[in-house]
Amino acid sequence: MSRSSCQSSRRLALLPTLLRNNWMTLSVTGALCAVPFIQKPENLSHEDLVRRASSLVKDSANTYLSQTTLALLDSLSGYIKAINSLVSLHKRYVGSINRFTSVEEDAIWQVILRHRQEVTDRRKDCKQFESCWMTAINLSELAAEAAFNAGADQASVTAQNSLQLAQSQVEHVRQLMLEAERQLKDSKAEDRERLQNALSTAMEDEDIPDAYLRED
Repeated sequence: MSRSSCQSSRRLALLPTLLRNNWMTLSVTGALCAVPFIQKPENLSHEDLVRRASSLVKDSANTYLSQTTLALLDSLSGYIKAINSLVSLHKRYVGSINRFTSVEEDAIWQVILRHRQEVTDRRKDCKQFESCWMTAINLSELAAEAAFNAGADQASVTAQNSLQLAQSQVEHVRQLMLEAERQLKDSKAEDRERLQNALSTAMEDEDIPDAYLRED
């Protein structure tokens, strides 16, 4: 019993060392070794390390925000350009429909259909990048808060400035997008059917005047 108790005591004494070694192994294999959980450099307090880590988080979040903002702005600009092209083409089509031959009308209608598809594709891209951008906004807000709580005031201010700049840029382009979408809706360029077929059908449905129906 005495020998068993001594062995148990030794195992308990070794337990902190085993946990320490296992934790350090887990940190390395889990790619967490960038932050010194167990050992810290000399002359650096835990507060210093937390501030440094919060600055790194801010830098990463800011990089993600800048890239998603650029992607969203480009996709919104492409969407606006596609809308303007469709509206302009549709106006020319409507204004010149009576001068088109059936072949010409068919050709320009195919172009309109391709522009419609481009508008649809661009709209999907905008929604995709806007989702990524909103995630980046949330991450940046959390990074700014983490930096502020850690006492990294400069990092927090930088994160806030980046947030405001990204939001103002996107808001400006969004206003242009809303105006373009309003013009698209007013023009009916996205949902109107072919006018040549509509005109032909209307002419066929017209009542023939009685004067042409009377026999001389």
